[in-house]
This record gives sequence, structure tokens and C-alpha cells, in this order.
Amino acid sequence: MTPRTRLYAAVTIAAALAGCRGTGDLVVDEGVGITAVRSACPAVGVPDYTGDVTLFRTPGVATADNIDLVAALTNVRSTCNETGERVYTAATFDVLARRTDVRGARTVTLPYFVTVLRGGSAVISKRVGSVTINFADGQERAQVSGSASAYVDKAEASLPADIREQITRKRKAGDADAAVDPLSRPEVKAAVARATFEVLVGFQLSQDQLSYNATR
Repeated sequence: MTPRTRLYAAVTIAAALAGCRGTGDLVVDEGVGITAVRSACPAVGVPDYTGDVTLFRTPGVATADNIDLVAALTNVRSTCNETGERVYTAATFDVLARRTDVRGARTVTLPYFVTVLRGGSAVISKRVGSVTINFADGQERAQVSGSASAYVDKAEASLPADIREQITRKRKAGDADAAVDPLSRPEVKAAVARATFEVLVGFQLSQDQLSYNATR
């Protein structure tokens, strides 16, 4: 399954331009030029429709009275180390589950994926893991933590020198391109997209489960 690529918290160039001045951000300096270099660390998030999973007692009957278990993947947190030739991202998350029938102890294993996406559409790598949730007799809710990690080539996640120069070059009033946003140029936009990576984590769903999430 190829996960949908739009993050719940959308990560765009506009977001990269926001916030305080500091290393790793693209920052507009008095409206003329951009003063700092973007981070090679990928954005981390959950693709649309993959942060929840619903299991049904009778397969194929997707009705509320047939729900067996629901689980949500949440509290995604990440750290990034970009000091070497390969950028390493580690993420942790929680899975919160609730079952409808609390009789007896029960163990449920749910698969999840971690995917590296480039330029918003190209899948660079994908791995599948699993988390195991244990319910005691009479217990309705349970929680478990999971983890994921990914590597990105730092050179691939860095802007070429000529593109970086176009973005960071100071422009003076009266220059021919003084009023032109460098990020609006096709070659700059394409280079930024090629150097933009995302690490996406979500439940590994069947087509039926994905369709249920998308249409409920």
C-alpha cells in the first residue's frame, strides 16, 4: 500500500519560512533575501487516513454495532542527527486502543509502516513493524509505545550551491529581480522539492481499512 502523502500537520515551504531566526530555518531578512540554510532533517508526520485502524468482529461488515477494536497512532515525537553523511531520524509514538468486548485477557498485534518520501510523492524506502497491545480481563483500554527510524543521504537533502545562492543572495531596491520571490522560480521550486524529505509513520492498512477511514 502506498500511503497518502499529505501530512495532518502540512509541512510546506511557507512553514519553513515561519518562526524565529536560527540555524536550519529559511528566514526573510527585511524582505530582501533569505539569511539561513534549511535543515537537512526530514519532516515527520502521519499521512491522512493512516492514523486510525478499526477492526470488526465480522469481516466485511463495517457497521458501528460490529466494531471489535479501534486504535489511534498519536503523540509522534522525533529527533534528528544531521552531523554525518547520512541524516538519522528517530521517532516514537503511542498507540491507544479500545475494545468493545472486555471479557477475558486478549493480545492484539497491529502492523505499522515507516516510509521515507521525497518531493512529496517519491517513496524512497518503506519498512513494516508491529506493536502488540495487551488487555487484561475486564480492561477496555490499553496503550503501547512504538518506535521507527530512517536514514536520508545528507547530500540529497541539501540544496545545490547555485540554488542556495539564488535563495540567500541579498537584493537591493532597484535590482531587476528585487521583487521576485526566488522560491517562485521553477528551477528553485524543483530543487527544493528534490531536497525535501519526509518520514511518515502510520498503520499498515488493508485497502478496505483505508477506504473505511477515508469515507467514514
